[in-house]
Amino acid sequence: MVLFVLALTASLVPSARAAIDESDLLPVEEAFALRTRALDSETIELRWQIADGYYLYRHRIKILTPEGFRPGELELPPGKRKHDEFFGDVETYRHELVVTMPIAADANAREISFVVTSQGCADIGVCYPPHKVPQRVALPTVATAAASGADSGNPLAALLKPASLVDGDAGLPLPPEQAFGFEAIASAANELLLRFSPAPGHYLYRDRTRMRVEDADDISLGEPRWPVGVNHEDEHFGQQLVYFEPIDVAVPLQRADGAARDIQLKVTFQGCETDGICYPPMTRTVAVSLPAGGAAATDTSAPQAEDSRLAAALSGPDRIWTLLTFFGFGLLLAFTPCVFPMVPILSGIIAGAGNISTRRAFVLSLVYVLATAVVFTIAGVVAGLAGANLQIVFQTPWILVSFALLFVVLSFSMFGFYELQLPSRLQTRLTELSNKQSGGSLFGVAIMGVLSALIVGPCVAPPLAAAVLYISQTRDPILGGLALFSLALGMGAPLLAFGTAAGRILPRAGAWMDAVKAVFGVLFLGLAIWMLDRIVDPAVTLALSGSLLIGSAIYLGALEPVALAASGWKRLWKAIGVLLLLIGSAQMLGALAGGRDLMQPLKGVFGGAAPAAAELHFTTIKSSADLDRAIAAANAAGQPVMFDFYADWCVSCKEMEKYTFTDPAVHQALRGYVLLKADVTANDDIDQELMRRFGIIGPPGTLFFGLDGIEQRHLRLIGFEKAAPFVQRIQKATR
Repeated sequence: MVLFVLALTASLVPSARAAIDESDLLPVEEAFALRTRALDSETIELRWQIADGYYLYRHRIKILTPEGFRPGELELPPGKRKHDEFFGDVETYRHELVVTMPIAADANAREISFVVTSQGCADIGVCYPPHKVPQRVALPTVATAAASGADSGNPLAALLKPASLVDGDAGLPLPPEQAFGFEAIASAANELLLRFSPAPGHYLYRDRTRMRVEDADDISLGEPRWPVGVNHEDEHFGQQLVYFEPIDVAVPLQRADGAARDIQLKVTFQGCETDGICYPPMTRTVAVSLPAGGAAATDTSAPQAEDSRLAAALSGPDRIWTLLTFFGFGLLLAFTPCVFPMVPILSGIIAGAGNISTRRAFVLSLVYVLATAVVFTIAGVVAGLAGANLQIVFQTPWILVSFALLFVVLSFSMFGFYELQLPSRLQTRLTELSNKQSGGSLFGVAIMGVLSALIVGPCVAPPLAAAVLYISQTRDPILGGLALFSLALGMGAPLLAFGTAAGRILPRAGAWMDAVKAVFGVLFLGLAIWMLDRIVDPAVTLALSGSLLIGSAIYLGALEPVALAASGWKRLWKAIGVLLLLIGSAQMLGALAGGRDLMQPLKGVFGGAAPAAAELHFTTIKSSADLDRAIAAANAAGQPVMFDFYADWCVSCKEMEKYTFTDPAVHQALRGYVLLKADVTANDDIDQELMRRFGIIGPPGTLFFGLDGIEQRHLRLIGFEKAAPFVQRIQKATR
């Protein structure tokens, strides 16, 4: 709501263009509550109750479109004088304002109607747009018998005594203008922003809305980008998508030229009163001023952001197909860095279980996958309903270190070190713990699945964001939860197949089984390093990784001579060991030389090396206020803004930094942009507030703001994107 308010008042309040959390502002009807009544047949009283922290301008109070009477001059009391930076010397009112208006009613008029327009501001620095409130007031009617007092005992006389109505009879439905508010502005040269505001207890139909531009053949409207609606069983029209709360709808424009001009937008819509009447179709015509812009037509079929499009699909009629689509997205996500680390975890569980059947391997894999799916679903539903991402909560240093230590404990169990090095009492306890976590019990496997879902893969992808967005907007955790569960099952299906296959392929017992366990012990140590990489310096990660590879190389006999009679397998392990020794040594050397790239540890170490890829230079911001100031400064300089959410523990964020933000084509496309970044690694209250403001459940998220300071929501990126499509996204934002 606030973004819409600020866009409406941008010409009056340039510095208020920045958004403020909606909870900071009252609805205009509550901030400036108006009641009217007839004091007598020639005087109308207007009474405002003004909330604390708000004030009303004296000079902005006017009466429009009088019907059934001729208004006199408003009798306004003196206000408090102040110098306003926008209106100059003004008078304002606080707390309560009572105004009288003399009228000359038309002959035989029993009721009059008019529109009260006013404007006020909040002390926190936001001015509301001019607010129009339609009013109906019944005029007092006095019978002659009552005037003489002759029939004072007649009950009819009491009904004819002077009476007044405030906004009409409270038992009657609201007038259409009050039941369904409508406003429209140009949010950009080629886009309109429509706001529909159903009154409490009313709802608006999505699919019964029509709009067109009057007397302008060279302008056409594209497909409206509706927010997620609520599926409602309507007694008049059956199953419908409706809105009970105010909504903003972006509508792309196709123009023949880019000159500034005024248009007349005609919108027809329909809504109903909950458990009440259904209003006939209403038509509103509003004037909209289009700013100058590029003459090229916009793509009227411009897609919504992927998360919004998928969320809208959940509201559609074909839910089974949508859930299958989410399952398919899960299959694709299964091969991303967010899910791939679960493969060695599950494999280690199967290997640690020892001599098990294929059926037992399937059961263990199924328990692991279902545990991750259930926790993934619960975390998503909580994020949608409460705005708290449980996965992010678990990315704190002490939890990550604890989980890394757990992998170390499991790896030592695989190596068999407990019997050799630890006291018997501690050995017994650790062995019991490791056996449980390694697959000795279904409960232990489930615990590993829970921890994997919360800690190992805290990535945010468009399907996850879409389901959370749907839940947050519709408050429907059932369908949203089913979508999340389908997504999680899709991610787990390859794990289930891999775990079952591992149970069939892995050796049953003997020296080969010991070798396999040792391999998984190394993998567990690698996972521990991967977990720590989220919170330690990259040079530390290089050193730890190099140490692990060098140790593995020595274990494989890299430094031992090979006998002439050695088998082919012995020579193969020797070759692998030498290769690991070289890579590990390079990583150690890179760490000592200040290297930061695990895959290219010697990059820049030697003088003749190619220069490192250029990096984008972001300005880091912390709070919403910081962001508002930065966007305002960029707009004042005539520059658009790209705003990126980042965290150290976010795998996809690091992919964006390494593969996308270093691409020369991306650098070229972003020339002229102000680049802002919010580092939400700490996930403190300020970080959470900033993410809630934009409905971001976690990084990565990349947002684009135009020269008007408004986010181009349909271009929002959730998750990782390669350089080529990202350049296309930037080009669309630049048009």
